[in-house]
Amino acid sequence: MNIVDRRPNPKGKSLSNRQRFIARARAELKGAVQDALRKRKVAEVGSGEKVSIPTKGIGEPSFRHSRRTGHSDYVVPGNKEYVVGDEIPRPSGGGGGSGGSDGAPDGEGEDSFEFTLSKEEFLDMFFEDLELPDLVKKTLKESTATDMSRAGYTISGAPANLSVTRTMRNSMARRISMRRPKPIEVELLEAELAQAESAGAADEVARLTLEIETLLRRTKLIPFIDPVDVRYKRFEHIPRPNTQAVMFCLMDVSGSMTEGMKDLAKRFFMLLHVFLERRYKTVDVVFIRHTSTAEEVDEETFFYSRETGGTVVSSALEKMLEIARARYPLDTWNIYAAQASDGDNYGSDSGRCVEMLNGKVLPLCQYFAYIEVGDAGDGPMMRDTDLWHSYSQVAPGHSHFAMKRVSDPTQIFSVFHELFSKERARG
Repeated sequence: MNIVDRRPNPKGKSLSNRQRFIARARAELKGAVQDALRKRKVAEVGSGEKVSIPTKGIGEPSFRHSRRTGHSDYVVPGNKEYVVGDEIPRPSGGGGGSGGSDGAPDGEGEDSFEFTLSKEEFLDMFFEDLELPDLVKKTLKESTATDMSRAGYTISGAPANLSVTRTMRNSMARRISMRRPKPIEVELLEAELAQAESAGAADEVARLTLEIETLLRRTKLIPFIDPVDVRYKRFEHIPRPNTQAVMFCLMDVSGSMTEGMKDLAKRFFMLLHVFLERRYKTVDVVFIRHTSTAEEVDEETFFYSRETGGTVVSSALEKMLEIARARYPLDTWNIYAAQASDGDNYGSDSGRCVEMLNGKVLPLCQYFAYIEVGDAGDGPMMRDTDLWHSYSQVAPGHSHFAMKRVSDPTQIFSVFHELFSKERARG
């Protein structure tokens, strides 16, 4: 289908310039949102934000006709202080700069355009380029996953589906084609009959009486609404791909996890939780926390309760498999998982984790994301832990398994974007 838009551009505006302006302003706005997010606390992720973008470049370009063409000479009043080429100093106390009330030393300044984004606008801007990979990769529940779609009209159906408009249209077409008398016609003949009776015209009275009886008889023979006129709205069940999905959130809360590490993990899962609630209303979220044993907990306990003890990572994977088998069968659900840990694990349990991932967990999952958290002092050169080394053997053989490291709160958002970017989802 080809669409030709012949609407003229607004006066003095260029459509292509308008589009470039919108794209440029959106990039500035998105950058401001990213900067604001890096400064936020966990509890503030889902609220609005006041952001500012430079005013330079936000003006929409347009064409203007010059009042004069060619070279113009001007005569202006002279002065005794300045000659051609002198720089006029900026007035003291001038405003307009983004860095304060004083002007820049070189006379240049940058104003900012400040406005407040609502919660919905803020989250839309941040999550617009994120996606769950392969959300509808599997064919799920084809027998029950259907949508009701309009499919014309039928002569039978439930009273709730009665189409009054189509029924009345059919009735009117039938009455016109069969020349059913209108009430106004009968009323006019009755008025003429009354006049003929008052005038004593017997022949006219007989003719009008016969004509009125004929019209009334036709009115009874041709009903206003006939059963053949009735139409009901018809619906069909249209199969659709089922997008039921469950996200398992696994977090290590053992004694080896410092409060800083736990805070990093909580930040990641809090962001993931807001993302899932925002974009996917049919996605279940299962919270599993573990030390040497694992348990399913509610959201409040997962994010804010404290635990101590040893670390057995495989217990969380076993709990995930147990819950998936009991509540989320493969033929009706897409399964995703995200795991956060400091990388420490008990003895040979890392080998067992690799075995479980290769043999049981990853074959069930559409996507598995692992983030390893470290202390802020570790910087980008975090040590290779047993779990990281073991998981590194799993990643090359599974394209739907991703690993990232985080040692500072400012890295959370960039890592989250990389794990759930649309580019990775399409890949």
